[in-house]
Amino acid sequence: MDYNFEEIEKRWQQYWTENQTYRVTENSTKPKFYVLDMFPYPSGAGLHVGHPLGYIASDIYSRFKRLQGYNVLHPMGYDAYGLPAEQYAIQTGQHPAITTQKNIARYREQLDKIGFSYDWSREIRTSDPEYYKWTQWAFLQMFKSYYDFDTNRAAPIDRLIAHFEQQGTEGIHAACSEERGFTADEWKAKSEKDRQDVLMNYRIAYLGDTMVNWCAALGTVLANDEVINGLSQRGGYPVEQKRMRQWCLRVSAYAQRLLDGLETIDWTDSLKETQKNWIGRSEGAVMHFKAQNNIRFDIFTTRADTIFGVTFMVLAPESDLTLLLTSEEQLPAVQEYLEKTKKRTERERISEKTVSGVFSGSYALHPFTGEKLPIWISDYVLAGYGTGAIMAVPAHDSRDYAFAKHFDLPIIPLIEGCDVSQESFDAKDGVMINSGFLNGKTVKEAIPAAIDEVEQKGLGYRQINYRLRDAIFSRQRYWGEPFPIYYKDGIAYPLEESKLPLELPEVDKYLPTEAGDPPLGRAKNWHTEEGYPFELSTMPGFAGSSAYYLRYMDPHNPKALVSKQADEYWRNVDLYIGGTEHATGHLIYSRFWNKFLFDLGVSCEQEPFK
Repeated sequence: MDYNFEEIEKRWQQYWTENQTYRVTENSTKPKFYVLDMFPYPSGAGLHVGHPLGYIASDIYSRFKRLQGYNVLHPMGYDAYGLPAEQYAIQTGQHPAITTQKNIARYREQLDKIGFSYDWSREIRTSDPEYYKWTQWAFLQMFKSYYDFDTNRAAPIDRLIAHFEQQGTEGIHAACSEERGFTADEWKAKSEKDRQDVLMNYRIAYLGDTMVNWCAALGTVLANDEVINGLSQRGGYPVEQKRMRQWCLRVSAYAQRLLDGLETIDWTDSLKETQKNWIGRSEGAVMHFKAQNNIRFDIFTTRADTIFGVTFMVLAPESDLTLLLTSEEQLPAVQEYLEKTKKRTERERISEKTVSGVFSGSYALHPFTGEKLPIWISDYVLAGYGTGAIMAVPAHDSRDYAFAKHFDLPIIPLIEGCDVSQESFDAKDGVMINSGFLNGKTVKEAIPAAIDEVEQKGLGYRQINYRLRDAIFSRQRYWGEPFPIYYKDGIAYPLEESKLPLELPEVDKYLPTEAGDPPLGRAKNWHTEEGYPFELSTMPGFAGSSAYYLRYMDPHNPKALVSKQADEYWRNVDLYIGGTEHATGHLIYSRFWNKFLFDLGVSCEQEPFK
């Protein structure tokens, strides 16, 4: 007998809908199992083949777990904010909400035809004010928190203020943008503006000056994965590196916990390794160097034992030191080089092996020998990792070696018997030579001995570094979550939680204003009841997806992101299906967001995805 797809599928799908077959509630008599797909961005093209590829697999497993007696949560929703809908709005004048709604209707029709076992009563959309109320709420909690390394968790900013009132910065061990020191009396004497500036230095959600991928044609900052070969993924417009004041999230404060958490979850080894490399923990030393005009700067190195092999220094093009240490004669050449490097993203600079650079015209003094070391500028050094300056040891680092060969700079071998005539030598083992007080020691003996000597001579100190950067959290776009922030006398203040959600206003165009402000600068009455202006940027695409798995647990709760009862029953996601390309983006941000909510007592589990 032939299987009549159209008649049988339609009949059973109608039965599932009418009887709410897959609707689920907390049930303490049954073990739970939470299966989650990475929810889609509703593009105009509809589902692509990759969507059902993952969705069918998760649906089969959901049905299997139900048959095993589990109470299965298998929800679906839409990651509805994004640049494509905004670009379509710019081209056609149609509001992104209309485009998004049409696209969602098409997605739902296609998903229903396939016959997935989703609990549609839990559907969420990141562009729904009742949903993004909780995205804004989480941001406010981060704004009102700092990270305390003594307790190794987030704490209320009010606690930090109380400490400043009593002791100033004495005894403070907190994550910050820059180290600051002041007494209690100095704190009390500060103006409101100065106090808020100090607090911004510690907040988990903070305003900071940072290098971004700026696309002038789109009028916004782009994430690294939105840029390909110096052009925007959307539209193919030129992108350049630019320093801008942006909202950021202090993800770096959670670096060690993000590393430690990988040991507690059942992920593939390759995925864990990708995150470990992205977080990039390294132990070493910060060392002080002095350049001309008594300008001092620091470098971070994991191999202080190679200090006698340093033959030149390199600065990142975007480092504050670059122009400061550029001589008048070299200024035209340096400026030309800086213009070229603006067009390349950090990701491209890390992956590409081409050698380029320019001499600054300045020299630094070797901290042990006093020898003059030429200071170069090259895009293989990044401002965001370490200090944005390196000591180059070409004999034992492949990129330093390539640079030295290209520019004919000295190469001093430090390991007995090593050959550096054709390539650098990996100095993990061996006996030290050409290394002053380290001569004759093995590498393993030399590493701690060098750091001890650096500290004893006051030339630096030991430190643990992480490659993980704070997340840039603002975009100069229209179609995104508004920040619950207003400005009074140029100072950022949080909106009262009772005023949430702060809804996205209407604008006459979805383009930047004539003055260059983001599209929200076009909104009428975009200010508080007292007349204080709201923030004009909106949140990035990952804002709404960073805690959506929690909202699925309790999607209609008007009083909390998730109730304690629902959270303690569903706890976290047992099976999460999506692309590994999200390893260094969404999966890092969600883990950070969840750990912050764990610190607040909102999430009962440290990890969102088992």
